[in-house]
Amino acid sequence: MNVQNRITVDFAKTCGPVKPMHSVNNGPVYKFAADQRITNLDAFRDAGIPYARTHDASFYSTYGGEHIVDVNMIFTDFDADPTDPASYDFQLTDEYLRVMELAGTKCYYRLGSKIEHWSKKYNTLPPKDFHKWAVVCEHIIRHYTEGWANGYHMDIEYWEIWNEPDLDPDDSTHKRCWGGTAKQFYELFVITFKHLKACFPHLKIGGPAVSSIKPEWMKGFFEALGDLRPDFFSWHVYGATVEKVQQKIRQARELLDAYGFTECESILNEWNYVKGWHDDEWIYSLKMEKGLKGAAFIAATMLMSQYEPLDNLMFYDARPCGMNSMFCTDFVNEKLKGYYPFWMFNKLYTQEAAVPVSTEGECVWAAAARGEEQNVMLSYFDDNDDAPAREVKVEFKNVKNDKGVRLSYYCLDGEHDATVVREEIFTATEFAAYLTMPLCSTWLLRVTPLE
Repeated sequence: MNVQNRITVDFAKTCGPVKPMHSVNNGPVYKFAADQRITNLDAFRDAGIPYARTHDASFYSTYGGEHIVDVNMIFTDFDADPTDPASYDFQLTDEYLRVMELAGTKCYYRLGSKIEHWSKKYNTLPPKDFHKWAVVCEHIIRHYTEGWANGYHMDIEYWEIWNEPDLDPDDSTHKRCWGGTAKQFYELFVITFKHLKACFPHLKIGGPAVSSIKPEWMKGFFEALGDLRPDFFSWHVYGATVEKVQQKIRQARELLDAYGFTECESILNEWNYVKGWHDDEWIYSLKMEKGLKGAAFIAATMLMSQYEPLDNLMFYDARPCGMNSMFCTDFVNEKLKGYYPFWMFNKLYTQEAAVPVSTEGECVWAAAARGEEQNVMLSYFDDNDDAPAREVKVEFKNVKNDKGVRLSYYCLDGEHDATVVREEIFTATEFAAYLTMPLCSTWLLRVTPLE
């Protein structure tokens, strides 16, 4: 075998926990009424999805559509009394968040509105009274975490203020996420953050889910914060290479540290494979997301991110929509290729600690973990659709091996859906696995003790 990629994993070493790199936007599909129920609840459980962000949930009718999550969907009359439970419509959002709990997935709640692509804007305009809007958000949080208004005591730690306020410039006539100016948004964020953090010092309050890393916009945002320190900074990136995502992760952390936000978590909570947003490139992107190429991009991005300065990675989107790479849009219980990297990464996430990997060669990304099992996951992604297969050697060192171990090869490719294609038995603490990896294939190598 002419080895082109060599991956070495020393299981005597650790490098912190396996991070929640398989979080998503939006939760599973499930109806409490049994009629016409099609659900992917079990698939969420099997993949151990750690967090689901609520952004854009109100696009999907089965979740509850125009009656859920968004502040203006819950507090429907802004002139109403924000301290009166009768001013709020919580019911369908209650059900949506309860479904997340059924899946064992923690909610990451986005306060604000979904994106509005249409010509007339309804819920993305600046609130009439920023202070009152903050009080409304306070009572939404109290409903879900303190039982206010016949509510719940849910374990919802993350509360995000708005989404993509930087998407369109101040002089745009088509502002899709924030209808005001950057300065107005900075003011809304500061007022809301101060109020919520004073009410809930034990919760994580942050945002603002910027559409991309724009140093000038971020400079204005950080300067407006002054001495305030959000618990997390959230941001987005879409692209056609893993290296682009990697570069943005590093850039985000560098900017946060440069402005003194060294303790602020960096959360990438929208990402997917996108070659371009217009015409043929957009159509190509949507088609690739639904297949093996999208799956390999998902896997490779998760594996890369594990070792980068990033605290949480949330894929866009698990909601049935054009950019859902995980489930069939019509029959959401049917898994697409993009589901299986989440299931495979969870076999790392459930172990006790991450293990560092060293790599030689291009386009093959890997991560490892140890615990009851000693596992390695790797994915071969190249945006060149004509790239040939690669010969890969994975060297296992210092494997805990008392009475022999079984190495199981799980393959995700055009013919296999994370199924076992080979098994080997080893009695040594050092050995190697040899793989011929077709383009856009992903592998999970699970080392388990013999009974």
